[in-house]
Amino acid sequence: MEMQVWVFVMTIVLCVIGGAIAGFFGARYFFKKQLQKNPPINENMIRAMFMQMGRKPSEAQIRAVMNQMKRNQ
Repeated sequence: MEMQVWVFVMTIVLCVIGGAIAGFFGARYFFKKQLQKNPPINENMIRAMFMQMGRKPSEAQIRAVMNQMKRNQ
């Protein structure tokens, strides 16, 4: 059984393209999952940021900033 060269080349090309697409979506899924488990910013960081600016934040301000961050994800 001999396989023609063009069939072999097309099989390799399709496998590479399929692997790249699967890898992209797999990496995207795991990255989103990791960001949900470990958000890049939390309430303590927001509180520290307000304190560095010389302001004492209220709990409502902290929640508002967190909600805004979640909406923009």
